[in-house]
Amino acid sequence: MTRSYLPGILAMAATVLASNILVQILFGQWLTWGAFTYPIAFLVTDLMNRLYGVRAARKVVLAGFVTGVICSLIGTQVMLQGDGYSYPAVTLRVAIGSGAAFLAAQLMDVTIFDKLRGGAWWRAPLASTLVGSSLDTAIFFTVAFAGALSFLEPGNDVSWANEALPLLGAGPVVPLWVSLGLADWMVKLSLAILALVPFRMIVSKALASRSLA
Repeated sequence: MTRSYLPGILAMAATVLASNILVQILFGQWLTWGAFTYPIAFLVTDLMNRLYGVRAARKVVLAGFVTGVICSLIGTQVMLQGDGYSYPAVTLRVAIGSGAAFLAAQLMDVTIFDKLRGGAWWRAPLASTLVGSSLDTAIFFTVAFAGALSFLEPGNDVSWANEALPLLGAGPVVPLWVSLGLADWMVKLSLAILALVPFRMIVSKALASRSLA
């Protein structure tokens, strides 16, 4: 591991840590504040991939995964109070869904970015983040809340997430977790487009510094 990877590793660890904390704080009816910080992980991965290559990007992903596992382990030991009940801040299903989603989505991002790196500057980061974000959302919300997967943690009552409600309050009737996942996915896609601006700026500055060195 070279010293040049350290900023990316620290940025990824900080992003995962912040997202694990902010996911506990609601933003409106369908989102948490973590939905706005977590997509930064894809920006960090793509920057490392562009500047240092696939190996560096995968090391940063591993650092983020380890950080996420540590956060989940701590979260399972933190007990919250509500409606007369005590419950862990992080359930087993949420921990499994979070870890599986992060690892699968980030590695997919790395692979797609690498295959498209020779095209226009924006194509690799945009395509890899869009696909990775979609995979992340699909895996996490399905594993964490779908009623069909209740066998993963029989003692965890996720009936609240499977309550049939109009999609985002206005569409067809679907389980609540589908609306939560869709809202999260829409934020990720929006931020994937906005992230092209800092991606371009950081890459251009880094390459210019290298040329002067």
